[in-house]
Amino acid sequence: MSTNTKPLAGRVAVVTGGSSGIGAATAEQLAELGASVAVLARRADRLDDLVARIGKNGGTAIAVAADVSDPDAVQAAADRVEAELGGADLLFNNAGVMLPAPIEERTTELWQRQIDVNVSGLMYVIGAFVPQLVRAAGERGVADLINTSSIGAQNIYTNFAVYAGTKAYVTHMSRNLRVELGPKKVRVSTLEPGLVTTELQTHVTDGGALEWLDGVRDSLEWLTPEDVAGAVGYLAGLPARVNFQQLTLMPTGQLS
Repeated sequence: MSTNTKPLAGRVAVVTGGSSGIGAATAEQLAELGASVAVLARRADRLDDLVARIGKNGGTAIAVAADVSDPDAVQAAADRVEAELGGADLLFNNAGVMLPAPIEERTTELWQRQIDVNVSGLMYVIGAFVPQLVRAAGERGVADLINTSSIGAQNIYTNFAVYAGTKAYVTHMSRNLRVELGPKKVRVSTLEPGLVTTELQTHVTDGGALEWLDGVRDSLEWLTPEDVAGAVGYLAGLPARVNFQQLTLMPTGQLS
């Protein structure tokens, strides 16, 4: 019996937050599994390097520079994916920022940035690409919308209230959206990773949060972006009848 080594052949995937970390690793993973991939992020130079790397490894990818918090840029990105790749049937909605700080400091600019990217940006991407997903699902019998949340949507972490709140939004909204899109053969899944080694932590400026992150980095082995990318590839490759509503990935040593 032959084994299909390219289970996502013929599919078109869009990955937001694709310039580094989980997004970049997932773009490479999906291309390796046979999908054509459009990678979206603000840093065009990073995207160009990623697309070149995917092409060198035999995959197909295009770079689309866009800020997910700009609805017009997101719609232009969707139009380009439609024109160049025929529309998406797999969306990994992964762009996000983590900027913890004590509420009493009233760092409203950090609150707003997290809401703009993690909530508004998430929804702009969903709004722009869901029509493509629905059409693709009608044609091929399945499409996938996979949203990146966080273990912070479930657990409690000091000084992470706004970030965790945005991720709780992602998880609960996705559950509701699954009810709306499931009958149209669009699977909606939420990934809730625990600690992952990415650039996300390098943007943190709060001293208390940095001290906590440094402590847990020394005390346990964190997940890698490739670990999460493997989960995305797994979800997308499942039979059309199977929909993981929510998948939590934790380092073995992370207990909360």
